[in-house]
Amino acid sequence: MRNPGEELEETAATYAREAIRLDSQGNFAGSIIYYQNAVETLLKLIKLYPENPVNRMYYEKARAYQERIKALQRIRGVYGDEKGDSGSDGPHKGGIKVAPMVETVKASFEELLVTDRPNVNMEDVVGLKNAKLSLRQAIVYPFQRPDLFPLGWPRGILLFGPPGCGKTMLAAAVANEIDGYFLSVDAASIMSKWLGDAEKNVARLFSYARKLVEDPKPVIIFIDEVDSLLSLHRQEIGGEARVRNQFLKEMDGLFDKGRSLQLYVLAATNKPWLLDDAFLRRFQKRVYVQPSDLRARRKLFEKYTEPLVLDSSVKIDELAKITDGYSPSDIRDICQDAQLKVVTELFESGKASDPGSRPRAISMGDFKEIIKQRRPSLVAERVKLYEKWNSNYGAI
Repeated sequence: MRNPGEELEETAATYAREAIRLDSQGNFAGSIIYYQNAVETLLKLIKLYPENPVNRMYYEKARAYQERIKALQRIRGVYGDEKGDSGSDGPHKGGIKVAPMVETVKASFEELLVTDRPNVNMEDVVGLKNAKLSLRQAIVYPFQRPDLFPLGWPRGILLFGPPGCGKTMLAAAVANEIDGYFLSVDAASIMSKWLGDAEKNVARLFSYARKLVEDPKPVIIFIDEVDSLLSLHRQEIGGEARVRNQFLKEMDGLFDKGRSLQLYVLAATNKPWLLDDAFLRRFQKRVYVQPSDLRARRKLFEKYTEPLVLDSSVKIDELAKITDGYSPSDIRDICQDAQLKVVTELFESGKASDPGSRPRAISMGDFKEIIKQRRPSLVAERVKLYEKWNSNYGAI
């Protein structure tokens, strides 16, 4: 028996489909009614399940439909259309073409899938020695010498840790190391479409990957923000459970296809505590992508300042010491802001119009000023949560 959340979700989807169909036909009066019904149903769904992790998506949909209602009301007001649109002329009124609603109810598998690998390798990933070794053990070594693994190898690897610490870069780097196919999807994007389509897209993703493996060439499926796709049971309202179960079913299929299958699933999350035991069982490797230590921060500053012009006052060791709690992406942004600061000075002085003019060298003072204004993205209390979860569930 379906629960109220599942029924409301399907009702909202039905209203939205009809609204968009009428909208595309130029029947604006009818589409307004269905858009309003969709908005009311979504808001009811949010109120009924306030802790549901996909409420953000519902809010975005409701807001988009409300904006479309306003646009259609303005269109009808201009043309004095009080009786509703016949739809006979399509989305045109008085010879003027009216922009249709930019919306797709069905999630396009092709739109969600990214197949281009970022041009990075393991050497580009600063620090994270344990994480890199774990990925090599699970993916690179079995690919190079499958005969040395009579018991098979892990097919599921979970990368967890704070944002901006290199999870996506690690996944792309290992794909480049084995010259494999890299199928990247964002779980939040999958869930931003109607959930029935999300379930189908999960199945299509794995079906597509299994066909690629026949090339023969290894395939890595990378799923970012996997917690958006696989939340705890107590947060599920209906559709999410179907998507989650489809994913687990596909993962089980990987283990049933024999030990030699070169197809891997890498999942990344900033919220590992939202994942339950059923999910974790499918991921034999659970790797903590931890914040950069002092040595790693020093290497990061060396890497990102290499193309910049620094004066003699800049001390890389000191910058590394005063940026405890800053993620790799924070450090990159600090270096970028330092370059932006001196370039801005050049433009503000009016000298940038001279092709031969150059910004001054970046000083230690520039870096300290930027660091003072930019707080670290890693909060000590949150890092402790990752460390605790790692001590309970980590598996490298």
